[in-house]
Amino acid sequence: MPKAFDFNNHELINLQVYRFLRNEIISCSIAPGSVLSEKEISLYIGVSRQLIREAFIKLAEAGLVQILPQRGTFVRRISAKRVAEARYIRQVIECAVVRRACACITDEQVLSLEHNLRRQALAADNDKFREFFDLDDSYHQALADIAECQLAWKTIESIKSTMDRVRYLSLSVVSPPRDLIAEHYHIFDGLKKRDADAAEQALRRHLGHMILSIDPIAAQNPDWFEG
Repeated sequence: MPKAFDFNNHELINLQVYRFLRNEIISCSIAPGSVLSEKEISLYIGVSRQLIREAFIKLAEAGLVQILPQRGTFVRRISAKRVAEARYIRQVIECAVVRRACACITDEQVLSLEHNLRRQALAADNDKFREFFDLDDSYHQALADIAECQLAWKTIESIKSTMDRVRYLSLSVVSPPRDLIAEHYHIFDGLKKRDADAAEQALRRHLGHMILSIDPIAAQNPDWFEG
């Protein structure tokens, strides 16, 4: 775990605790298979055990931990099957979103997306993987905002936690940020031209490439995967 945890005054503490633990699991700073101690984490972060217990429940709902009565709470190992299913559902939703976004995107929104892409490039150039990861999410969330379908992104967020672990692990070796940025630009080009077919095809290729990263990551970290 990191050396310190700083709360901010702009968000509920329980959400900050959940996001902190989620990020630690997704980045595999807390490795798959690890036992999570409610007492130790509450002392480390400096919050009540009740808040940690609530975070564990939310993490279980996201498919990141397993709570076994009388035995403890464990970080789930990565399921390749669950990753594939989540990617398929995400692709179905996002392809519909990007087509709708092409029909209503404004010039101002085009500029906003381009600004995000430039920030992605800057983060990649400085090996700031966490920042790049967050900007990647912001880019995809922006598509739902442009399409005026925020519920689509909320649905994606509810199923993508397992995908996110594979995405994060693949950044340095299998799917370098520069490659992902190039794919983001292909989607952007379709949006800028208001070409729904081109944008959808680019998005399909982009999301499809993630599946190819599972086997190399599993080969490097076999203990982190189910089966």
